[in-house]
Amino acid sequence: MPVFTFSGKNAGGEKVSGERSAPNKQVLQSQLRRERITPSAIREKGKEFALPTFGSGKVKVKEIAIFFRQFSVMIDAGLPLVQCLEILAANQENPAFQKTLTGVRTTVEGGATLANAMKQYPK
Repeated sequence: MPVFTFSGKNAGGEKVSGERSAPNKQVLQSQLRRERITPSAIREKGKEFALPTFGSGKVKVKEIAIFFRQFSVMIDAGLPLVQCLEILAANQENPAFQKTLTGVRTTVEGGATLANAMKQYPK
């Protein structure tokens, strides 16, 4: 059964967060509502990078364009894929984008293709 992380507010308006096992997101959402917790975010553990939580959580189009331009130059220069991702993540100023790039690098190191690793982080 997958493990999910969640955050939200309880009946008193206090922020709450945690981890729970559930068959799917909808079942967990129902469980939380029965406990009078209004979830604001539910993510499958291990896929947290899909929706960054730092700052505004937004990556600007300009940042993505700069990343791909630098990435292209590094690949053309013959640097290994994982090393390119590591360098670009370390030099990224946007913490949300940095976390996403680190996740992509980790997934690629685990044996996934770059395309499949990037599919896991659509936003």
